[in-house]
Amino acid sequence: MIKFVMCLTRHPNISRAEFRDYWMNKHGPFFMRNAEVMGAKKYVQSHTLDSPLNEALKQSRDMLPEYDGVAEVWFESAEALMEGMSTPEGQKLGAALLEDEKNFVDHSKSSAFIVEEHEFN
Repeated sequence: MIKFVMCLTRHPNISRAEFRDYWMNKHGPFFMRNAEVMGAKKYVQSHTLDSPLNEALKQSRDMLPEYDGVAEVWFESAEALMEGMSTPEGQKLGAALLEDEKNFVDHSKSSAFIVEEHEFN
């Protein structure tokens, strides 16, 4: 399994509450209705808490500000992801997802990458 990870920064014209609402109640359901098209096996949204702990973490490590959230999507393999996104349906879906993200994500301050998990027990 591989995972697509996207660290999201909200669009500057919306509040964190509006970001969360749109992501959870509009984009998430839209993604899930179409997950099979791209071969996604699992989708998780992690919403950043409004907590003084985040500021303390940032200051204690001299880090950049936190993201507004993290999206994770699991796929069987990199090849399966590429295959799903290269079909005409996958390409149409990719364009539609990108267009929808523009409603709540500032792509210039966000990041996306593919990872392989290594779990420690």
